[in-house]
Amino acid sequence: MRKQLFFVVSLVLAMGFSSCSNKMGELTPDLFKVTPSPLEVKGGMINAKVDGTFPEKYFNKNAVVTVTPVLKYNGTEVKGTPKKFQGEKVTGNNQVINNKEGGKFSLDASFKYVPEMAQSELYLDFDIVIKDKEAAKIPQVKVADGAIATAQLAATDASEITPAITPDKFQRIIKETQEADIKFLIQQANLRSSETKSQAIKDLKEAVKAAKETENKEIESLNVVGYASPDGSLSLNKNLAERRLNTTANFLNREMRKIKAKVEIGKDFTPEDWDGFQKLMEASSIQDKELILRVLSMYSDPEQREREIKNISSAYTVIADEILPQLRRARMLLTVNVIGKSDEEITALANSNPAELSVDELLYAATLTEDLNAKAAIYQKVINQYGKDARGYNNLGLVQLHQGNVAAASANFEKAARIDANNADINFNLGLVAMINGNLDKAQQYFGKSAGTNGDLNQALGTLYILKGDYAKAKSSFGSEATNNAALIQILNADYNGARRTLAAVATPNAMTSYLGAVVGARTNDRNAVYSNLKAAVAKDNSLKAKASKDIEFAKFAADEAFQSIVK
Repeated sequence: MRKQLFFVVSLVLAMGFSSCSNKMGELTPDLFKVTPSPLEVKGGMINAKVDGTFPEKYFNKNAVVTVTPVLKYNGTEVKGTPKKFQGEKVTGNNQVINNKEGGKFSLDASFKYVPEMAQSELYLDFDIVIKDKEAAKIPQVKVADGAIATAQLAATDASEITPAITPDKFQRIIKETQEADIKFLIQQANLRSSETKSQAIKDLKEAVKAAKETENKEIESLNVVGYASPDGSLSLNKNLAERRLNTTANFLNREMRKIKAKVEIGKDFTPEDWDGFQKLMEASSIQDKELILRVLSMYSDPEQREREIKNISSAYTVIADEILPQLRRARMLLTVNVIGKSDEEITALANSNPAELSVDELLYAATLTEDLNAKAAIYQKVINQYGKDARGYNNLGLVQLHQGNVAAASANFEKAARIDANNADINFNLGLVAMINGNLDKAQQYFGKSAGTNGDLNQALGTLYILKGDYAKAKSSFGSEATNNAALIQILNADYNGARRTLAAVATPNAMTSYLGAVVGARTNDRNAVYSNLKAAVAKDNSLKAKASKDIEFAKFAADEAFQSIVK
């Protein structure tokens, strides 16, 4: 009897100790699902959702369990945001997990990406407190590998996105024009000395003479057009305009012979100068001006126009006195080409005596060489001679960006902006520097002020949106451009056929073009594409061996002998 009583008491005590035990059992990886898995970098972050299950009869009714995501990489670990769960008997605001039935839960894991995280593992850490006392820890559980960092392959350097040049305004041939009018009395075509000896005629003759005597000038054309005012019959005006043309052309020929200028004179006439009439009306302050202009817009027939205008009797007298006399004329138009320095002359002066060049000639000189050091030297001369012109600083910064000197380029872009803060090209380049330095919000602000830039704004915005993790905007920004970054967004959007076509169309393929081709091969299980593209990539850039060996994109190929032979 005593033995039976002792057994019952022992059983009750054992059950009591068991129900109050501070120990909760080990959890297994199959109880957890991570999305995405493997982990993936997007917008410079590793973000994942962990869905888990606490088994039946597992969760102590008096326990508070703190679950913390932990990312381990390269001998380092970083903790994410913890989340607490509680048993049925705990007073608190955390999710309650039923002891008998167990329960499902989820938490978010978020980590700022650094390149070492390309090879990493995600664990869950469990801190258990039962009745305000810390219980024995259970082992961490590995739930995912990481991280696919393909989005970080977006190139921001000058090889992928060309900086914006602030262009020169150099023109080899500059056109100079000179005009002179000879006016005639109503219904007449004879010359008057008051007209032929006007200052405008003298200036025209001097311009012809200067063009004849100046080495870098040549006359392109000298034209005469005869006009009649739009009053009277069309046949009368046609005859009158043609007579005025011939009278003036003959006069001009005589004047050219006097200064020994051999110039062929072009001739034309306009019977009724309605265009000239409209321009003079628009510039006038005549009463009923708007009504007259409305007549011109409503009617195209010359006779109807004339009738309607004459019906406006209050204005027609003024028109007859002030407007029509100016239209009874012949106009002479001289065009002279001023021929600038040759490329050879400009290059020689840029090297030997830049002071003899204008700012636009000196800026143009830099475009005549492909040597970056030579370009930089010329732009420095622009700065030395024309320090108040922002283009020298901007274009020097452009060269330095091509040379990989981001700090120096940034300093010169800033100097350019202090001179011309609203220049679209300068703001574009400041945006590129900000993006290269990882300041994506600042880059977006600068790109917002870059409308009309000479730089490829679509390419820059597409790249920016990749880095920010907005793949939809990135896709629309790139459009149909065939670049590495354009192919990258297609890969990230799982458009692998599109990515293949884009990579095949890249104008100047480089190591990254081949590397992205290998990624497409890996994602489509095309081993031949993986190996052929990786071979091409590492042949152009040996540093890609180490990258590929750690790239989780190629995890399923890592054990292959062919893969190992490429990356070793």
